[in-house]
Amino acid sequence: MLPRIGLFFLTFLCTATCQTLRYTIVSNHKTAGSEVDTYGANGTVDSSFEFNDRGRGPKITAHYVLDNHGQPTRTDISGNDYLKAPVDEHFSAENGVYRWKSTSEHGESQTAGFYISNNGPAAETAFLVASLLKANGAPVKLLPGGEARLEKMGELTLENEGRKIHVSEYGITGLGFEPQVLWLDDDHHLFGIPGPWFAFLREGWESSNDRLFAVDRAAQDARSIRLAHELAQHLQHPLAIEHVRLFDSEQAVARDDQTVVIAGDKIVSVGSSANTSVPANSQRVDGHGRTLLPGLFDMHAHLQSVDGLLNIASGVTSARDMGNDIDQLKHLQDQWESGATIGPRVWKAGFIDGRGPFQAPTGLYADTSEEALADVNRYADLGYVQIKLYSSLNPAFVPAITKLAHERGLRVSGHIPNGMIASQFVEAGADEIQHINFIFLNFLASKVKDTRTPERFTAVGDNAAKLDLQSAEVTQFIDLLKTHHTTVDVTLATFEGMFTGRPGKVSPDFAPVLNRLPAQIQRGAYSGGLPVTEQNDQLYRDSYDAMLRMTRRMYDAGIPILAGTDATAGIMLHRELELEVRAGIPPAKALQIATLNAARLLKQDNQLGSIVAGKRADLLLVDGNPTENISDIRRCRLVVKNGVLYDSSRVYAAVGIQPAVN
Repeated sequence: MLPRIGLFFLTFLCTATCQTLRYTIVSNHKTAGSEVDTYGANGTVDSSFEFNDRGRGPKITAHYVLDNHGQPTRTDISGNDYLKAPVDEHFSAENGVYRWKSTSEHGESQTAGFYISNNGPAAETAFLVASLLKANGAPVKLLPGGEARLEKMGELTLENEGRKIHVSEYGITGLGFEPQVLWLDDDHHLFGIPGPWFAFLREGWESSNDRLFAVDRAAQDARSIRLAHELAQHLQHPLAIEHVRLFDSEQAVARDDQTVVIAGDKIVSVGSSANTSVPANSQRVDGHGRTLLPGLFDMHAHLQSVDGLLNIASGVTSARDMGNDIDQLKHLQDQWESGATIGPRVWKAGFIDGRGPFQAPTGLYADTSEEALADVNRYADLGYVQIKLYSSLNPAFVPAITKLAHERGLRVSGHIPNGMIASQFVEAGADEIQHINFIFLNFLASKVKDTRTPERFTAVGDNAAKLDLQSAEVTQFIDLLKTHHTTVDVTLATFEGMFTGRPGKVSPDFAPVLNRLPAQIQRGAYSGGLPVTEQNDQLYRDSYDAMLRMTRRMYDAGIPILAGTDATAGIMLHRELELEVRAGIPPAKALQIATLNAARLLKQDNQLGSIVAGKRADLLLVDGNPTENISDIRRCRLVVKNGVLYDSSRVYAAVGIQPAVN
C-alpha cells in the first residue's frame, strides 16, 4: 500500500494531467472523422484516429510513452493507412539507442532525436511543438532524418457559448515543403488545424475554424509576399538568351543556336543567333548546352499556396485547377496574377458532385437538375472555363449540364458518375475524361458495384491487365472518342505509386527526385500504395503497364492526351512527361502536349504555348535536351513567367528541394 503522501501526490498529478481530449475532423462543413487522445498521469497517451474520404482514409490506434520533456520514448501504432494498407509501426528509446520499425522502414540511431511516425495522429505534432519549445529556439533532430525548427506565429482568445480558451499558433519547419501550422492550448495540447477542405478541431469548438484559418492564411500570405520580394527578378533591361537550343512546340522539333530576346512581359525577337540583334543594354544568358522551352502547363491541379513555388521552380507557368474552394482559389489566383506572390497562371474548372457519404471534399453540390444547372451558371458567372463532374452526381443530370455549359462557353469533363460508363458520358456531351482508370472502368461495368468507392482503383488493378486492347470493344470505344473529339486527362503519375509502390521500397514516381527532397518527405516515398497480396502483386504491376499501353493506343488513334499531375505540384509534371514517353509518345510530342496543345485547349495559343515574337514571356531554360532525353526537363535553371525571372534553384530551396545536378 502506498504511503499517504504518495497516494496524495498521484491523486493530485492525475487531477492535473489525466484527461481525454476529443477532436472533430470536418470535410467541407461535414463531420468526416474524429480523434480521441487520453493523457495518463505516468506520461502515457493513447489515441484513436480515423476519417473517411470517399471510402478512403486511415483508422489507427496509437500508444505513446513521453519523457519529462514531452518527447516519445515509446510509440506503438496499428491499424490501416489512407489507402487501407496495414499499419504496424513501433519506436523505442532505451539505454541511448533509438530504434524504429514499420511496414516501410526500420533502423536505429545512437543520437537522440524526435521520432516522427509515418501514420501517427495529429496529437503527435503537438508533442513535437512541446519538445521544440523546451529547446528554446534551437533545432530538434528528427528521426529517421532531418531537423525541425519552431516559430510562434500568434495567439488568440476564443469564445463559444460562454466558454473561453486561449490558443497559440505555431509553425514547424522541416516536416514538408512549407511550415506546418497548428494551434495549441496553454497546456501545449493540440487545439486545431484549420482549413478550407479539411479541418481538425477540438470538439465543441468547430465554429472557430474560419477565424483560425483567416489568421493562418494571413501568416501564409506574409511569408509568400516576402519570398516573392526575395526571389522574383523584375527585369529593368531586355533579357537575351543566346546560342540556345529552342523547342519549337508548333513543329515539335528542336532548333539549334537560337537567340530569344524578352522585353517587359513579351518575347520581342526569336531567330538564329547569327541573325538576331541583341539590344546593347540587355542582360545576357549563355544558352550553350541548354534548351529553351515554352512554360509548361499542368492540366490537372488542385492548387494550394505552396504549389505556386513548386510549379514555378519546375517551369510550370500555367495550371488548370480541377476542383477547389471557390474563395480560396480566387485568393491565390489574385495574388499570383498581381505578382504579389509567386505562382502560375490559373484556369479554373468548377466542381459539381452529388451529396452523400462519398461526396467530394470541395466544390458545389447538386441533388436535383435545378441545383446542377444553377451550379453551372454560378461557375460561368465567376469566369470558370470548364465544369468537372464527380462520382456521386446523378448521371441523369449530365445531358442538361453539358447542354447549358456549352451554351455558356464551358467545357465539361469529370470522373464518370457512378451508374454510368465512359462511353455514355461522352454520348451525353462530355468533352473530356479525367484519369486513365475510368477508361478501363468503361469495360468493367459488370464487375464493379460502386465507382464512388476505392473499387474504382482496385477493380482496375484486378482486371486492366486482362483486357485485350486490340479487341473490337476497345476499338469501338476509341472510335467513339475520336468521333466526339474527346480529350483524355490520363494522370499517369497519380497511379504509378498507387499500383506499383510497395512498402519499404522507393515508389518509382519519387525515385528520380528522391535525394533532392526534404528528409521527412523522402520517407513517404517508401510507404507503398494500394494493399496487395503475394497473389496479386504482379497483376497490379501488369495492370499499370496496361494503363501505359492504353495511353499509347489512344495517342496512336489521334485522341488528344493531356499532361496533368493530380499529385505533388511541379516535380510530378516532370514524371508525367517521363511516363508519357515510357508509354511510347516521342519526347518532343510529350513536350508539345504540355505546352502548345494545352494552350490550344484553353484557347490561349495566341498568347502562350510557343516561343514566338509577340507572345507572353513564359519560358523555361533547362540543361540538356529533353527532346531527346525527356528527363532533362527536371534540370531547370531559369524560369520566366510574364516577364519576371526566377532562378529555379533558389525557388526550389524555398520549399526545401535541392536542384537537379545531372
